[in-house]
Amino acid sequence: MSKKIIINGGNIPKSTLPFSPGIISGDYLFVSGQASVDDQGNIVDDTFEGECRRSFDNLKRIVEAAGASLDEAVQVRNYVGKQEYLSAFNAIYREYFKEPFPARTTLIGCLGELLKFEVDAVIYVGK
Repeated sequence: MSKKIIINGGNIPKSTLPFSPGIISGDYLFVSGQASVDDQGNIVDDTFEGECRRSFDNLKRIVEAAGASLDEAVQVRNYVGKQEYLSAFNAIYREYFKEPFPARTTLIGCLGELLKFEVDAVIYVGK
């Protein structure tokens, strides 16, 4: 059985929802879906660009708290609220991820009205 290390606290946004922000299991960090939330876990309504960047910044905070960086991302799953946001999303994505890009899935139109963007990821943390 693999040991699980929970990544939370510190500089990571808090949540009252039943999930761990990140879990290291073996050589990988699994980061839960990150949205545009403040440090207390309250949703911050913004433009698509603002919500997208805040979500990626929250992802980055969890990854860095685990002692890694986004350069070690092996898979990123993105949830984009509307197709009209897709070109802005791709431009912002390149600000956070560089070649060689991680494996990626992007789903469009799956968030309802509450969020414009959400992201989760798998990060390699092995030696």
